[in-house]
Amino acid sequence: MNIEQFHDYCLKKKGVTEDFPFDEDTLVFKVLGKMFALVGLKRWESGNKAINLKCDPDYAEELRAAYSNIQPGYHMSKKHWNTVSLQDGSLPPQFLFELIDHSYNMVVKGMPKKLRDTLL
Repeated sequence: MNIEQFHDYCLKKKGVTEDFPFDEDTLVFKVLGKMFALVGLKRWESGNKAINLKCDPDYAEELRAAYSNIQPGYHMSKKHWNTVSLQDGSLPPQFLFELIDHSYNMVVKGMPKKLRDTLL
């Protein structure tokens, strides 16, 4: 997956915006104002291709045990976020899309029903 595929896939989801709330380097994707995906653009361009995604804590542990390139979230809550390294290309794009979907769905699931209903 390249940065354009990641960017386009995130933005196609309902209610998603992109922002640079922390600095001019960290691109953050939000659904109705809540973060679900982040990427450091300078790190990506320097060859450290990785994305941070929200994850169910139990599923996060399973993923980390099964894949060496899925680690606790870099500069994030280690319980609820994973950093997914894309450097070696070993994770298939469809699996990465599923992880992005899971992150998005985790954030939406945690919203009040009134907000969730705006995404229908």
